Amino acid sequence: MHNINAAQPELADWQQYQREFTQFIRDPQHAKKPRKVQPARMRLYAELLFNNVEGAVTACFPVLSSLVGVRKWRRLVREFYATHPCHTPYFRQVPDEFIQFLQNEWHTQADYPDFTLELAHYEWIELVLSISNRDQDTPSYNANGDLLTAIPLLNPVMANLMYRYPVHQISKRFRPLTAPETATYLLVYRDQNDDVRFNVQNAITARLIEILTPQHLTGEQALTQLATEMQHPDPQALVSFGATLLRDLHQQGCLLGTIN
Repeated sequence: MHNINAAQPELADWQQYQREFTQFIRDPQHAKKPRKVQPARMRLYAELLFNNVEGAVTACFPVLSSLVGVRKWRRLVREFYATHPCHTPYFRQVPDEFIQFLQNEWHTQADYPDFTLELAHYEWIELVLSISNRDQDTPSYNANGDLLTAIPLLNPVMANLMYRYPVHQISKRFRPLTAPETATYLLVYRDQNDDVRFNVQNAITARLIEILTPQHLTGEQALTQLATEMQHPDPQALVSFGATLLRDLHQQGCLLGTIN
């Protein structure tokens, strides 16, 4: 039986050299320079690789990078580059890894805005939806079906999001220091022209879309459930109002129609 506690064999010289080489590439400020390599050449190589990764990240987060400034942005990307174990060889997926780093490994520091993660996610979701292929498996549907009596079909390239901060408004002129009492609800989707659109919505609409997401309830059933959750005094009035809301969502492209 294999002994998992047995001492691991020492690395061969070439393996040790590779480890030192890659460690220096990731973190030249703290890692030991590999042997028999000219320092100037090693630093140049390390900087070129970092610049490639930084470029891939910065392109996806133009607002956030401009708000935190060059020095702090590079410091943040440096930490990501040095510590995060990326699992993709594709530069297009580097922003995905950066979001994972912010969500799971990085803790907001005092000199970075509290909205750093949320703003990054807001900018990233546009890239995700712009290249999504989730619509390839869209079931057959009736584009003009009755949204109340049939099951509405949600746009498969869509994200129903809630943020503590109004991320769609953040800019150099508007940098909130604390989150407002009311959350921001955004519906992000790709329309028929392949344009990604961001719609501000309220908590009721966001919850209705959440109820519809499993796609096994008719529009009327979903609205009735919503009325029950809200303890609405006149459920039928909410259903009537909801019918208009469903039509609006359909016209916007958030609902494609009804499932056949």
